[in-house]
Amino acid sequence: MLNASFYITVARIADLPQDSSAEVAFAGRSNAGKSSAINTIAHYKRLAFVSKTPGRTQHLNFFRVAEQRFLVDLPGYGFARAPLEQQRGWQGLIGGYLESRPQLHGLILIMDSRHPFTDLDKRLLAWFRVTGKPLHILLSKADKLTRSEGLSTLRKAQGQLAELAIQGSIQLFSSSKRTGVDEAEAVIRGWLNLPAGKPATPDGGQKKPSSRE
Repeated sequence: MLNASFYITVARIADLPQDSSAEVAFAGRSNAGKSSAINTIAHYKRLAFVSKTPGRTQHLNFFRVAEQRFLVDLPGYGFARAPLEQQRGWQGLIGGYLESRPQLHGLILIMDSRHPFTDLDKRLLAWFRVTGKPLHILLSKADKLTRSEGLSTLRKAQGQLAELAIQGSIQLFSSSKRTGVDEAEAVIRGWLNLPAGKPATPDGGQKKPSSRE
């Protein structure tokens, strides 16, 4: 299993940690289940705080899984109740990180399986495509669908990804039922060059995140 510990919160691109060699970022529309997915994959209950008020992650939160290897929680996008100026600030932080961070080895994009490929999701995908970096999509909250609905949703989503001419993999995922956790973890381990099936043992950070989702 992946074991993670909080490392640092970053509010500006200039403050990104220098002692990193590989990172996997998590992105998603607010309320798509991003924090729950991170917690489930990292086997930690409140590593990324799950809030009843979506869209509260305003910074980049780094979680250490091994020496110089990190998971990065990006601000949720598309939360309508946030002030427009704040939304633009979050989007600028996300875009700046994804565009300029050489240590980024792949993006995990979380979409609600009941509402995949929103306009905001498509906008992020179209932009991320030009980076040429790996993409893996988690269709979250799959426990809300029947088995047949889940399979149908997965096939349609694979077709939509192909229509957008975007290279990437996609799977069903449920934090509450732990559906697809092993598959997602295997992708992340591959990107971070971690041994398969062996837990990483982080030494832990001393700080606490200053922002939440």
